[in-house]
Amino acid sequence: MISLKSTLAKPYSKKVFKDIQKWAQNPIKTQTKVFKKLIKEAKSTKFGEDHDFKDIKTHQDFVDRVPIREYEELKPYILTVLNGKENILWKGKPLYFAKTSGTTSGAKYIPITKESMPSHIDAARNAILLYINETGKTKFIDGKMIFLQGSPELEKKNGINIGRLSGIAAHYVPKYLQKNRLPSWETNCINDWETKVEEIIKETLPENMTVISGIPSWVQMYFEKIILQTNKPIGEVFENFTLFIYGGVNYEPYRAKFENLIGRKVDSIELYPASEGFFAFQDTQLEKGMLLQLNSGIFYEFVKADEFFNQNRERITLEEIQIGVNYVMIISTNAGLWAYNIGDTIEFTSTNPYRIIVTGRIKHFISAFGEHVIGKEVDHAIKEALENSNAQMTEFTVAPQINPDSGLPYHEWFIEFSKEPESLDDFASIIDKSLQNQNSYYYDLIKGKILQTLKITKVVKDGFNQYMKTEGKLGGQNKIPHLTNDRTIANALYKLKMIK
Repeated sequence: MISLKSTLAKPYSKKVFKDIQKWAQNPIKTQTKVFKKLIKEAKSTKFGEDHDFKDIKTHQDFVDRVPIREYEELKPYILTVLNGKENILWKGKPLYFAKTSGTTSGAKYIPITKESMPSHIDAARNAILLYINETGKTKFIDGKMIFLQGSPELEKKNGINIGRLSGIAAHYVPKYLQKNRLPSWETNCINDWETKVEEIIKETLPENMTVISGIPSWVQMYFEKIILQTNKPIGEVFENFTLFIYGGVNYEPYRAKFENLIGRKVDSIELYPASEGFFAFQDTQLEKGMLLQLNSGIFYEFVKADEFFNQNRERITLEEIQIGVNYVMIISTNAGLWAYNIGDTIEFTSTNPYRIIVTGRIKHFISAFGEHVIGKEVDHAIKEALENSNAQMTEFTVAPQINPDSGLPYHEWFIEFSKEPESLDDFASIIDKSLQNQNSYYYDLIKGKILQTLKITKVVKDGFNQYMKTEGKLGGQNKIPHLTNDRTIANALYKLKMIK
């Protein structure tokens, strides 16, 4: 029997598709309109006055007055807002602060306003509606949908609610989905991840699950626990499971593993949400890339990644971009972020419409599982281990091991010692504990048994130099990256037999 929701979904999805086409087919006009509105709305804010918004008429005017900023450079304004002041970065006060792990000085607080909040909700909904419009599939709407996310419990400071973005979004589930949506509010509020997953399994096992959504590494853990309990592939446990929605990390390394766990292929939709804004979503199953959200109160600028650290780097807009070039994405938003570097690098796969893929971060990092480990953290961790041992080190690099021969994935540390520690296990333990102390995401992944603790692989004497020599990068200003999000260097070290 076809439900009312399924019946209404097709005409509604067609309407949303047509609405999106209006701005997607007029991208430059749409972005110009967004830009002008942002400047006008923020003209009388503290930031607008400090940067002479009243005289900004063109993009070049904006470039001349508003430099690209990292979080730390915007922090004084954000702290003022946190202290209860109004009209600082945007008119009035934010509705929320999305709390995220910071890269240099603890937590980051990203404002979300009444103007910006709808785009966080509408984009995810529209991704599903465009999937319906393209495929004609609606049966999944009548089943249960699970969204693995953070706790919806919020704290309050000076009248502003603070929490994780996914927890904030949980407050905006539309009424027509509330009966279909799992897990329950009570289960979502559980902070201990292992306990939470067990409760989610109890709630979902008896249900007709049709849509499952979350970061691939977390969903993989959920799948594996179900298979352990039922001794059946996911596709048999949930016979009508047909759609996987994901974001946060690249799904491709997981895809084969997922299909093995499920026992068959399922359609997938990629999303590009962040605390700073919902930037893009996959609008078609037929083309590569995600549709850049140009009508969501976000004005985009781009800097070529290989020129980003140059003094005379050029900030360009949509009409100047080229397909296949790696860009750093800079945003200005109706949440009060101005020429803000979110740190991501992207490439355009299409300009009609404008579609992108996320290629990584402008700075070296590891986030194969959503852990966001950065150079500062690994440098501090190994320094701590060296200070608490008799070891001496020449060089090191870190890479994720996503598909080990056995056991859980882990971070593999390649270290060239000039003097080896008395106990390699103790040395590794100091590094791992240091990383857990510095990085809450890494801590959660270890405690949640998504990752096992790191493993050290010893590199032969002069091994890194031999690697750099083969790359034509020996000497000069060339440096071994202390961490990478792939195994290019790791595989080269093995291939060159630079491993002890």
